[in-house]
Amino acid sequence: MAHDSSLLAGVTVLDFTRVLAGPYCTRLLADLGARVIKVERPGEGDEVRRGWFQLEEGRSDQATYFIRVNVGKLGVAIDLARPEGREVVYDLVRVADVVVENFVPGVMARHGCDYATLSAIKPDLVYCSISGFGQTGPLSSMAAFAHIIDAMSGLMHLQKEPDPEPRVTYLQAADVLAGTHAFGAILAALLRRGRTGAGACLDVSMLECLVSAEDVTYGSVLNDGPVQRGPRPGMIVHRIGEGHLAMQTVGAPQLWSRLLTLIERPELAADPRFATPVARRAHWPALQDIILQWLGRFATVDEAVQTLTRARLPAVPVLSPEEVVEHPHMEARGAFATVPHPARGKVRVTATPFRVDGQAPGPRGPAPHRVGEHTHKVLTEVLGYKPERIEELRQLGAIESR
Repeated sequence: MAHDSSLLAGVTVLDFTRVLAGPYCTRLLADLGARVIKVERPGEGDEVRRGWFQLEEGRSDQATYFIRVNVGKLGVAIDLARPEGREVVYDLVRVADVVVENFVPGVMARHGCDYATLSAIKPDLVYCSISGFGQTGPLSSMAAFAHIIDAMSGLMHLQKEPDPEPRVTYLQAADVLAGTHAFGAILAALLRRGRTGAGACLDVSMLECLVSAEDVTYGSVLNDGPVQRGPRPGMIVHRIGEGHLAMQTVGAPQLWSRLLTLIERPELAADPRFATPVARRAHWPALQDIILQWLGRFATVDEAVQTLTRARLPAVPVLSPEEVVEHPHMEARGAFATVPHPARGKVRVTATPFRVDGQAPGPRGPAPHRVGEHTHKVLTEVLGYKPERIEELRQLGAIESR
């Protein structure tokens, strides 16, 4: 029998998560070799099954949103509101190493699936809760989505830059950051469990994850300093011809001297407006005008990128998603993986964004195609349930099985 050398081989994760933050976390665990058992509600399942873009004509449960973050998982359907369903969960907990959930605080307790209950069944359980505002504090009971967290975090205010009003942010960064932080905390808890045998109760807040990701302002404000308002000094997005150039003049001390050499303006080094990083930040609009005037000599973005790259100044074209998908660098990195799909034959998804021993670690299989697709398999092979027991649970409405 072949030995599974994946990093999390032998680890079983019971996944009660939905939408993005939790499923992204458990997708990473699955890609590293964990057996992830995704628990969905009978009937409707994870709500993002019905999201955009649908892959299967005539159905509304095959959104690419759902598939991308749930590849490699086993899908079971259990009704947590039924006592018989909870008994199935308790049996699964007995064979699990990790439980992950991202309900509003209090929901799992009402279903008898909170940390106190489940750790009494499995004392060395690693139990991770992901929520908008954390498990404690005056806002803990609020439902949260990335848009709400963006507003509460201060980042929506910072990202409005010179605009008079805040605006909706495209990226669901709070979810992905929370899922990634949960992933790291779970791995650390498993490491401690391996040393001491102790389980863990982990509490991940989307709000705190997003605040911690801001790199300038909070460090200043926490120490009585000013807010760093936009636009970000030293960073440029500029239209050239039919495209846009993105370039950066800050981030490393050598960039300033390289820029002056390239634009043939050595006298700016002695200009008091630009002599120090702090001065350049304070007088960024004037410096930006000088750089933009110099960029006016280029007819195309590619020409500007080539010139700036030769001078070792960071510069790239602003790409569309279609261009990213076709970019040779992304192809060389294996950034987009292919998984089987019963209706489409195959589906492309984003790959895990890191390598293990030079190889991309996943995904290890398709996403659950239908709600309850693997219920029978899991209850039979993992828990040893007899067919008549599974049929009884199905008749009671405690599970959905195909």
